[in-house]
Amino acid sequence: MYGTQSKRDLALEFQSQIPILRPSIHSRRANLTVKFQDLYMFTVEGNVDDVNVLNEVREKVRKQGRVWWALEANKGANWYLEPSISEGIALKSSLKFSTLANAITLKRLIRKGIPPLLRPKVWFSLSGAAKKKSTVPESYYDDLLKAVEGKVTPATRQIDHDLPRTFPGHPWLDTPEGHAALRRVLVGYSFRDSDVGYCQGLNYVAALLLLVMKTEEDAFWMLAVLLENVLVNDCYTTNLSGCHVEQRVFKDLLAKKCPSRIATHLEALDFDVSLVATEWFLCLFSKSLPSETTLRVWDVLFYEGAKVLFHVALAIFKMKEDELLLTHHVGDVINILQKTTHHLFDPDELLTVAFDKIGSMTTNTISKQRKIQEPAVMAELDQRLRRLNSLKLEDK
Repeated sequence: MYGTQSKRDLALEFQSQIPILRPSIHSRRANLTVKFQDLYMFTVEGNVDDVNVLNEVREKVRKQGRVWWALEANKGANWYLEPSISEGIALKSSLKFSTLANAITLKRLIRKGIPPLLRPKVWFSLSGAAKKKSTVPESYYDDLLKAVEGKVTPATRQIDHDLPRTFPGHPWLDTPEGHAALRRVLVGYSFRDSDVGYCQGLNYVAALLLLVMKTEEDAFWMLAVLLENVLVNDCYTTNLSGCHVEQRVFKDLLAKKCPSRIATHLEALDFDVSLVATEWFLCLFSKSLPSETTLRVWDVLFYEGAKVLFHVALAIFKMKEDELLLTHHVGDVINILQKTTHHLFDPDELLTVAFDKIGSMTTNTISKQRKIQEPAVMAELDQRLRRLNSLKLEDK
């Protein structure tokens, strides 16, 4: 896929030798903004404090990697594939203690982060992508690409338009080779699922999957399992009904899980959470958070499901509640949230708030909330469609 071994591959292969970022003396003295590259070759801008945070995070990554490698040595390469405990299912008396212990250990380990070198195979197995791939012929992906070659659809036209706008400046993604690989994944999936086709936002998700997974085909299957099994239905369909439902659920959770004064204050400002959360949910934070933090979120997403997105979104508001209460304009709220997400270089800081200070949220609870919100969303979308058709008739 990448031809000769790329810088990205080398960075992952020698993950244990992650370089310490060293800002210049002048930068240290003046606390100026510095630029540096993260593990996935994205150029990051921050101050010297941000560099120090990233150095600390990378030391944690090294330590966490040693824990995973020790488990592989003691329990076998695929120890994490042992039966785990599904949420909401009562424990049976016959359940082995070792299985329970493994499930608890695995959940804790994943929340602390999967080492970059192990990420491709752990994601592929635990997400269900491997199982999904196994249900079709081995040549499925190649046959799909051959079948769609040269075909032009509204989806392919939009994909071609978005390719150069997907993480511009990245040393691999923003090249003809990177564009071609990303196009094949997106176009291939647009023909696999015509209901989804292509939706803006998927380009960022697929691009990041390409950087993590070892092969283009594996990135395709990760995208498939994400859209077909992990996320809510209709999140990326034409009317984005699933995404609209998620926004309403998130708004309700914000009022319940964060201090009521925050929800009251934001409502008084006429702030609509969709102004920031739409991008969060459609791009799965890939455009908002630093890449290494985004991938820590995805570690948990592929194991625990879409509820993780609500945990993280709520945590971002929770972390800045004092500042948000001092705002007087909608623009101030957006600026605070955007600045916060762009500088969240410490994934542990974010995930600690997300899982320890937000409170428990089960998949079943969120599913019930979705069912409550769905009728109102569908009625609103139907009304919008009728209004649009009426305007078209008037124009004629």
